[in-house]
Amino acid sequence: MSILKLDITEIDSLKKAAEELINFSENETVFLFDAEMGNGKTTFIKAICSNLGVIDTMSSPTYSIVNEYKTINGKVFHFDLYRINKIEELYDLGFEEYFDDKNHIFIEWPEFAIPFVNSYIDIKIKIEGNNRYLYAQILRNHE
Repeated sequence: MSILKLDITEIDSLKKAAEELINFSENETVFLFDAEMGNGKTTFIKAICSNLGVIDTMSSPTYSIVNEYKTINGKVFHFDLYRINKIEELYDLGFEEYFDDKNHIFIEWPEFAIPFVNSYIDIKIKIEGNNRYLYAQILRNHE
């Protein structure tokens, strides 16, 4: 199993790191972000969205739960599930319908999202010493 490790300490490194992550992801379009509060999930997702050609203004979907952005090739959905307390709330939102197309989907606080996806890029952002690293690997739930 291949793991990608990227140093994302410097804000100037995010564009290149986002490009490397997209290349690493092959055909996977679902990205699950696991990191502590304030470790840079939303900031890095903005860098990926920029790499994918999103021209809309991007912001954290903490209160709206999901933001939809348009690209030339389709849509990008950015979820923040921090306020979700049980999986039933995702069913109430019609969460499973977002996976019908091959749009890119980025999910922060993904604990309840895992049962909805067959495969995804598992992303962990960690602070180690004075540096911030992103670790990514492709995972498959139902093989």
